Amino acid sequence: MNRLTYWLLIALCLAVEVWGQIVGNRDIVLVGAIAGFGVIGVARLLYRAERYEEFAGAGEER
Repeated sequence: MNRLTYWLLIALCLAVEVWGQIVGNRDIVLVGAIAGFGVIGVARLLYRAERYEEFAGAGEER
């Protein structure tokens, strides 16, 4: 996941949370928050997998 995609998804989640506040529906706010945490979690997992592949690749070259 590149930076642009990450920040666009985070911005979308924040927009959903703000929209939920404006409408006054707490369920929408919670959906936006949970989606935001999901985006952060997936981005961290992808980053760790990428680093692991680099680490494993460096070990194979020896």
